[in-house]
Amino acid sequence: MTRTAVVICPGRGTYGKEELGYLKRHHADRMALFSAFDAVCAEEDAKGVVELDAAERFSLATYTRGDVASPLIYAASFADAAALADDIEVVAVTGNSMGWYIALAVAGALSPVDGFRVVNTMGGLMQQHLIGGQLIYPFMEGDWQNAPEQRAALLQAVAEIDAEADCVLARSIELGGMLVLAGNEAGLARFEATQPKVQDRFPMRLPNHAAFHTALQQPVAEAGQEALAALDFGQPERPMIDGRGHVWWPQASDPDALRDYTLGHQVTEAYDFSAAIRAAAVEFAPDLFIVTGPGATLGGAVAQSLIRCQWRGMTSKATFQALQREAPLLVSMGMAEQRPWVTAA
Repeated sequence: MTRTAVVICPGRGTYGKEELGYLKRHHADRMALFSAFDAVCAEEDAKGVVELDAAERFSLATYTRGDVASPLIYAASFADAAALADDIEVVAVTGNSMGWYIALAVAGALSPVDGFRVVNTMGGLMQQHLIGGQLIYPFMEGDWQNAPEQRAALLQAVAEIDAEADCVLARSIELGGMLVLAGNEAGLARFEATQPKVQDRFPMRLPNHAAFHTALQQPVAEAGQEALAALDFGQPERPMIDGRGHVWWPQASDPDALRDYTLGHQVTEAYDFSAAIRAAAVEFAPDLFIVTGPGATLGGAVAQSLIRCQWRGMTSKATFQALQREAPLLVSMGMAEQRPWVTAA
């Protein structure tokens, strides 16, 4: 029996210490593909993904850099999407933030190597410019019940800080029950000083992250448009859901508009991952949501996004877990115990 699935590609911050060796561990049979990716890295005289993945030790300072993390995550995620079992029918593809670039290739709007080139180029430009920073802060409590009033209060606080002299702060990503905020140092520090610490770790700065998905990234968008001017965007072979919840349909998408969104709006405007998951649930009603590796941190945001739209009656962490126990609907390929559920035996 065929299982329908929406494939979700992760963004930055998902290749950590535990993921070192991910490519060799799970995809030793795809070294020819990784060699093609490494040829792109060689054009920039940079280390390739095979060498980076095979390192003996993990360095946080190195592996959180955009020009290192981005190509590694792309290689792992794309290979995972290609390793799904034959009984899985991918009905749509989406991603979180940088995961949109991966989704383009998984859905066939870009070739695997061209998708890698986009990720490598944009990751390098982000690191080169490194404008501003990001932090993350939750508005859902531990039970994951929707809290629109708390979200609205946080966004009001963000607007007030952004209006202060020398402060820049904006919504960067809607990430399930969390808001990723981005801005300059003054704006980020002001938020940290005025908001209570919760769960002993938030607000949490994201190392080596720039002010992604805000107007501060306009120079990066312009540089990316110039660097990737010759790249061919095509029709997707599978529906793609972007960071607005908009669906790009096969044989009905404008490649020029897709390019403009990817290298323009997607870089400088807020990315609504929750809207993408809501659209995936409502429009495609899949049997499974499959989060490709590396890492397994995105699953919570997917579940929280489904709770926010009350898909299949979910209203809390407990109701999600009850459905998950009954018949798994969310699979993280980065989790060793879940990976076999969706890969070929």
